[in-house]
Amino acid sequence: MGPIFKKLVTSIGTTNESARDEWVTRALQSLPPGSRIIDVGAGEQRYKPYCSHLQYVSQDFCQYDGKGDGRALQTGNWDTCSIDIVSDISAIPSESGSFDVLLCTEVFEHVPDPISALREFHRLLRPGGQLILTAPFCSFTHMAPFHFYSGFNKYFYEKYLSEIGFDVVGITANGDYPEFMAQELRRVLTMNAMTPFIVKCCIAILIRYMNKFRKLSNCIDIGDLLCFGYHVLASKR
Repeated sequence: MGPIFKKLVTSIGTTNESARDEWVTRALQSLPPGSRIIDVGAGEQRYKPYCSHLQYVSQDFCQYDGKGDGRALQTGNWDTCSIDIVSDISAIPSESGSFDVLLCTEVFEHVPDPISALREFHRLLRPGGQLILTAPFCSFTHMAPFHFYSGFNKYFYEKYLSEIGFDVVGITANGDYPEFMAQELRRVLTMNAMTPFIVKCCIAILIRYMNKFRKLSNCIDIGDLLCFGYHVLASKR
C-alpha cells in the first residue's frame, strides 16, 4: 500500500478474523477433556487442531466446491472430503442428546432456515451441553449461491435461543462500528489496485479518524450499532 499509507494508518479494522479465532480457540481449550463435540458446518475443519483433547466429529452439507456460481466472493478451493457426517444442517443423523458441545462458526448466513438449525442443535446436545456459535452481523455476499443472510443481530440470539430452550451464557460483539468502517475502507484498496494516490491518502486519514472516533464515542455503545459479528455461548436447559 506504500510507506506513506502505512505510516498514516493504525491497526484498526484488521482484527475481525484474528479476534474470532482467539475467542473460539479459548472456548475450545476450556472444555473438559474427552467431551464429545460436533463441529456443524465444519467446512475445512479450521478448528479441529484445537480439539485434540476432545472427541471431535465434523458435519457439513458438502455442496460448496469453492467456485459456487462464480459470483461475488468465492474461496477458489474448498475441500470437504474428510467430513464425518454429510447432511442438511437441520437434519443431522445423530441421536438426540449425543453431544456435550456443539460448535458452529460463520455458518448461519449460509443456512436457509437458521431457526430450524437452532432447534436441531438443541436436540443434539445433552442437558447442560454447550453451544459455541459465531456469525457475522454484516457481511459481503460470499460462497454464493449458498448465502442467504447478511448477518445476525444479538437480539436474534436472545429471542430464539431462549424460546428454543437454551440459556444464554454470553453474547460478545466482535469489534465495533469504527472498526467495521475501517475494515471496509481497507477493502476499497484491496479491490482496486489502481486506486489514485490522493484517494489512498484520504482513506488513510479516514481510517485514523475511525480510531479517534472510537475513543471519543463514549456516550453510546458503538458495538451495538454495528460490528463484525457476535460470539455466542449458550447451554441447553
